[in-house]
Amino acid sequence: MRVTMIGTGYVGLVSGACFADFGHEVVCVDKDPSKIERLNRGEIPIFEPGLEQLVADNVKAGRLSFAVDGAEAIRNAEVVFIAVGTPTRRGDGHADLSYVYAAAEEIAGLIEGFTVVVTKSTVPVGTGDEVDAIIRRTNPDAQFAVVSNPEFLREGAAIEDFKRPDRVVIGVEHDRAREVMAELYRPLSLNEFPVVYTSRRTSELIKYAGNAFLAMKITFINEIADLCEKVGADVQQVAKGIGLDGRIGSKFLNPGPGYGGSCFPKDTIALVRTAQQYEAPVRLIETTVEVNDARKLAMAEKIRRAAGGDIAGQTVAILGLTFKPNTDDMRDSPSLAIIPALQKMGARVRAFDPEGMAEARHLLSDVHFAEGPYQAVEDADVLVILTEWDQFRALDLKRMKTLMRRPLLVDLRNIYRPHQARNDGFEYVGVGKP
Repeated sequence: MRVTMIGTGYVGLVSGACFADFGHEVVCVDKDPSKIERLNRGEIPIFEPGLEQLVADNVKAGRLSFAVDGAEAIRNAEVVFIAVGTPTRRGDGHADLSYVYAAAEEIAGLIEGFTVVVTKSTVPVGTGDEVDAIIRRTNPDAQFAVVSNPEFLREGAAIEDFKRPDRVVIGVEHDRAREVMAELYRPLSLNEFPVVYTSRRTSELIKYAGNAFLAMKITFINEIADLCEKVGADVQQVAKGIGLDGRIGSKFLNPGPGYGGSCFPKDTIALVRTAQQYEAPVRLIETTVEVNDARKLAMAEKIRRAAGGDIAGQTVAILGLTFKPNTDDMRDSPSLAIIPALQKMGARVRAFDPEGMAEARHLLSDVHFAEGPYQAVEDADVLVILTEWDQFRALDLKRMKTLMRRPLLVDLRNIYRPHQARNDGFEYVGVGKP
């Protein structure tokens, strides 16, 4: 099938490359000439394991291409995806849909023959209706159907998630469009993946409800971790004990410094605003947002207490800046709240991240960026593990002890066993530990 992807951000680029790998002919379109130039040179603007090779293979095979001017690609397409950003709108917290609506207007004037227009971007309930109205208003003679097909891609595992999904959700209200979407995803049928066909509005809400539930689950275990510290229990054992219950499950029960990233923060806020707009407030999600925001600052206070109550003049080594491992995404990362809070307390910060430092340099000031974990801890008074990158899981703690001024480890991801760290000479502070 001929597919056009509007937007070459995280969702558009991964989805476009995966559809091409299924055998479809895909053109990814973006208004940013520099990004398209980089992609045409084989340079991938985001870090996602396996994506560079996947793009290269499909470009070489002639199934994947990139363009600034999408007119021809849209005219020739059987399916046009809208995969542009929907950031939080300043002032009111609603999702900014200006890029989505601009894409809809562009598509409307170019489509020829029956075309399925798919919103892949995360959008509030009712957005598909407005996209439909824009196209009809702009081009009354257009033959088309608007479909909702939300993405459920985890950064760091996006290709696997696309090719072996838990489910594919398709919000469609047009029989011919349903047939087109079934054919588009037919290559996945060998995996017997579940396809959930719903109304368009239901599909839009599924995405937000899913992310909000996961955000609540993270926030829940973080609060249980605080209680564990007070009563002398171990949160990891608590998480295991409740996670074995099939009704709860073990995923997203890892305590830490709060959630971040490109989805959970903006999607929870957008859902809260939508619920308020329809006078059906979601109190649990409102509280989740508030607790998570406070959580990040509480972690800076936790580090201060671990250091003895006064961190002024001390050097804090931070390992991990991105919101999760296997990505270079710094959006709403806990580090963006914790590091400035530590600096406000008078601490000097030295940091290292395997992939996030280029972006971090634009977002953080007065931070010394080290070349590796061992360089980061030289003469440091506190070592803080903020992101659980694999390469941080087996550090030579004995070597680190010799490099640091004070061997204090604040492990905000619980990747080390307390007795192991203490046997190697460290003072150890974890999350939710007795």
